[in-house]
Amino acid sequence: MTMFDGLFSVAGKTVLVTGGSRGIGEMIAAGFLAGGAKVYISSRKASVCDETAARLSETYGGTCISLPADLSTVAGCEGLAKRMAEHETRLDVLINNAGAAWGASIDTFPEAGWDKVMDTNVKGVFFLTQKLLPLLRAAGAAGDPARVINIGSIDGLQAAIFDTFSYGASKAAVHHLTRFLAAHLTKERILCNAIAPGPYPTWMLSTGVGFGGQTEDVDWNSVGKNNPSGRVGTPQDIAGLAIFLASRAGEYVVGQVIASDGGAVGTS
Repeated sequence: MTMFDGLFSVAGKTVLVTGGSRGIGEMIAAGFLAGGAKVYISSRKASVCDETAARLSETYGGTCISLPADLSTVAGCEGLAKRMAEHETRLDVLINNAGAAWGASIDTFPEAGWDKVMDTNVKGVFFLTQKLLPLLRAAGAAGDPARVINIGSIDGLQAAIFDTFSYGASKAAVHHLTRFLAAHLTKERILCNAIAPGPYPTWMLSTGVGFGGQTEDVDWNSVGKNNPSGRVGTPQDIAGLAIFLASRAGEYVVGQVIASDGGAVGTS
């Protein structure tokens, strides 16, 4: 008889979520904590990262540990990997979510805006994954395959309405990098996939739609009404997909880019 117990369970897994102090990263971290995982979060601002880790631990009754880092440099990636190795002997799930964006007209778009976004969104994803390979390999060898879940964007699947040239290009690169990683790491029992979120109530989208970075007490319905599903995404939406990919249920999904966007791409 085929057994389906624990098909979507992530209980007992060790998870690292970069960019985990707010937005989509915080939503994913909360979902894994609620599911019984031990979660590490990282972000560039130490005080914010520490506060979020404490709040998530208190809210969901699990263990959430703050490991601040600047992942736009190889040194920052090496530092975070070293600190993870001081805490854990294996890493079951790596969520590469840390990201940056920059908006400017095509005539004035600066080199600084190009480099900042590419360094964080693409270089950081590759080199953090590289530096964490010993812990990911240890997890894959010990039982369930380890998972790498890269957070891309629907802006990497279609042109956005915003003048965020480097952001869209960087997310398209993340999607294809995911396929490259899968081609090299699947045989080592490290499964790589990407999620391409659409509109979610995040600081980044808030700045783009004129909410000034505010995510609470603003009219997200005015943004969601233009989506085929009639709303923006929720923490359950993004965390649910990440948990699926990290659980036994998603073990045969490899090298894919899955949009979580309410139909924005699929119905266009």
